[in-house]
Amino acid sequence: MQGIEGQNSATTTAAAAGGGGLYTLPPTRFSSEDILFCIDVDPECLVEMKVTGPNGRPFTRLDTIKQGILLFIHSKLAINPDHRFAFTVLGKSVSWLRKEFSGEVDAALSAFRGLSADSSSSGQADLTQLFRIAAHEAKKSRAQNRILRVILMYCRSSVPPQHQWLATQKVFTLDVIYLHDKPGPDNCPQKVYDSLVEALELVTEYEGYIYESGQGLTRILLRHMCILLSHPQQRCVQDDVDVPKSLTKKSPTTESASVDESAPVSSQ
Repeated sequence: MQGIEGQNSATTTAAAAGGGGLYTLPPTRFSSEDILFCIDVDPECLVEMKVTGPNGRPFTRLDTIKQGILLFIHSKLAINPDHRFAFTVLGKSVSWLRKEFSGEVDAALSAFRGLSADSSSSGQADLTQLFRIAAHEAKKSRAQNRILRVILMYCRSSVPPQHQWLATQKVFTLDVIYLHDKPGPDNCPQKVYDSLVEALELVTEYEGYIYESGQGLTRILLRHMCILLSHPQQRCVQDDVDVPKSLTKKSPTTESASVDESAPVSSQ
């Protein structure tokens, strides 16, 4: 059976193993997505990555997050142009950056022009408002036969987020990208990560993914964003994700390395 986003998959009929019976898989429709990005604007989002821009200026986590989101939007729209995106920022709580969901890349670029770090947002972050906004928007999306997904970009190395939310309210899917410093006397990224996992498992409707990186490498964030392109209704559990696969260099075979006997041999 083949399933394509936004299209009905064909009904499949096959012989049951070991018997002559038949089974049928009913057609399934994958809903278009409304994707709500939530970007952490704590001062830690200005930590420099291990890469520089074309003008020699170091990329910050926030620069890399913007780049990753734009890659995600372009790719997601190439898969299905009916997907839409909106943006919030996470300080001490959550506020809108762009409330209207749009499938236009220019809308994201416009939102990013007003996006910067907030020095007053340092300290503990409360995700309760994010979950309230997402639950409200999820009802509106569902009324249009769409589904809502939240992608949280979190940057705090020593402050686990808090929230007040009922486990019975699972009406949207949550993904998390966590960029952090390495463990140290002032940092507890493992504790923060565990807290993010607990929040994800509490609220997510379909299979939610969480990825982290403390290496400061842009390519790792971009790789994680590519994995998040997967549609929540088509996902396997995260433990079974085995992409991207590592590329191994093939050593020359004996036959290809040997000299062709029929080839002319130089007398020199």
